[in-house]
Amino acid sequence: MRVNIGGDSGRDDYGLPPVDIEIPDDARELDRDVQAYHRELRAQRWRRRTRRLAGPLSSDSMVLPLLAGCLALTLLAGTLLTVFSGAQLTSQVGRAGHPLPDATVLVGGAQEPLRNLSGSVLALVPPRCGCPHLRQLADQADSAKVKIYVVGTHGVQVAGMTKRTGLDPTHAVEDTQNALTSTYDPATLTAVLVDADGSVAEVVSDRGGGFQLTSALRSLARGGTQGLPQPGGTVTASVAAGPAGG
Repeated sequence: MRVNIGGDSGRDDYGLPPVDIEIPDDARELDRDVQAYHRELRAQRWRRRTRRLAGPLSSDSMVLPLLAGCLALTLLAGTLLTVFSGAQLTSQVGRAGHPLPDATVLVGGAQEPLRNLSGSVLALVPPRCGCPHLRQLADQADSAKVKIYVVGTHGVQVAGMTKRTGLDPTHAVEDTQNALTSTYDPATLTAVLVDADGSVAEVVSDRGGGFQLTSALRSLARGGTQGLPQPGGTVTASVAAGPAGG
């Protein structure tokens, strides 16, 4: 049945515009239209799901935070790598086979680079240390013709101890920058043997039995340490002779 467009508009009770309506005699003729309608609905649902899943990833509001997060992770990884690498290198400074810390100390009251004390033995004195074997260590250094310096750590003043040991005042060292203190943090009297090139040959702590370093000190002297100038450009004897301490 076809509606006559030019017919009487008064027959339309709903005020709708006139349309042509064709009603088939057989409803099976509408199958293709129904299938096309359902295909269109499925396509619309697919497009909506696709936009929900891919939309955030393709929009600037999501891409920029992702890029910022990746950059932050990269910077964090680089920072951690630098920190850990620096900590490892720092921990090696002052250890056997590595140089002394790059710092300045007071040697007999005068400022000197710590690495100027090459070819010597540094006797590190911690707080409240009676150091009964300091004289023994000094005698062994004297026998090997190796200079010895008494270093006060944690602010310990060693001028009096140096004098009592029979050493010249220029052998008293103040660790003003805490370089040796932070590197070794000695709990007891500790001997640091330093080669002529400023690298550490050996680190030995007094465990209560004193020191037996004569052989090691002689090896240090044979490495070219004998007769090296003292800080300030003078050459002096290492220690004053005296009986070995217990």
